[in-house]
This record gives sequence, C-alpha cells and structure tokens, in this order.
Amino acid sequence: MNRSSPVVVCVTGKKKSGKTTTTVGLVEELVRRGHRVMTAKHGHGFALDTEGTDSWRHRHEGGAHRVVLAGPREMAVVGEWGSSGEAGLEELVERFLADAEIVVAEGFKSSSAPKIEVFRSSAHEAPLYGSDPRYDATCLAILTDVADFPAHVPVMDVNDPARFRRLADLVESLRAGGDA
Repeated sequence: MNRSSPVVVCVTGKKKSGKTTTTVGLVEELVRRGHRVMTAKHGHGFALDTEGTDSWRHRHEGGAHRVVLAGPREMAVVGEWGSSGEAGLEELVERFLADAEIVVAEGFKSSSAPKIEVFRSSAHEAPLYGSDPRYDATCLAILTDVADFPAHVPVMDVNDPARFRRLADLVESLRAGGDA
C-alpha cells in the first residue's frame, strides 16, 4: 500500500497566546470532518515517567535508551534523544505519526511546515510574524485580537466562533494540494 505523507501544520505563538486552545479546536474540527488527525507538542521539558513504575525502572535503573509502553488502548514512547540531539518535527512525523492524514503540531516554530500563529496583543508586544522572512514565508494564517493586522495571509479574529472551521478549510486545502 502506497500511503502519502500526512499534511503537517504548526500552531505557533508566544506563551499564553492560546496555542493549546487553537490546537484542540482545530483538531476537534478536523476529526469531526472525518480526518485521521495526530498531534505533536514541543515543550521545554516534561515529566512522563513516574518513579517506581516498571517503565521508569526499565529506563532509570536498567538503563534502557528507549521504552515503549503498550496496552490494549494506549501506547507511549519514553526515552532520550541520544548524542544526535532533539529530532525535528519532520523526523518525528516520519517515525511516529506517518499513518496520520493530518498532523497538527503545537510549537515547532523553526519547522518548515505551514504555520498558524496565535498572537494576542493583550499578552505580548509583538507577534512572531514580521520578525523573520523565513518564518513569514511559512505562515498559513494568523489568529489575533488586533483589528487590521497587516499580513500576506488570512487574518482571523482569535475570538471568532467560526475560526476553527475556517482554519480547517485552510488545512484541507493544503491536503488537497491547493494554495491557501
């Protein structure tokens, strides 16, 4: 079976801008439309291992480089990147999310994947958009509380109840190979 690569889109923005709300709303809308959606989240550290569990012991006492936890309904991979360092979004998608139709990634602002930026002027002085032409070239849309935000991409009100439907339309246009 020849499966095509999933469409990948990143939801970016600074802390407390609404990235998680946007990611969840977009995923919910895409799933409602019948798509097989998976997500990736970039963070600056997190704790998944719980001291004393069997998987924690495999890794921390036994020294396993990577541990796969598998159950009837859930799975997880826990480990370290090793000497090569953190994998980029493209490698994560290839290794762990290749069977998705659409991957919505929260964060990963340095990725070459199309981006939806969430910018709230009430939380930050300036958006990411406009600070780097390489970033701007990957922007698919901007959600903001700024009326008349100047951009070469669709700009949507961050509080518009229809924003997730409109974003899903843009993502589906990427999947169809159309221009956003």
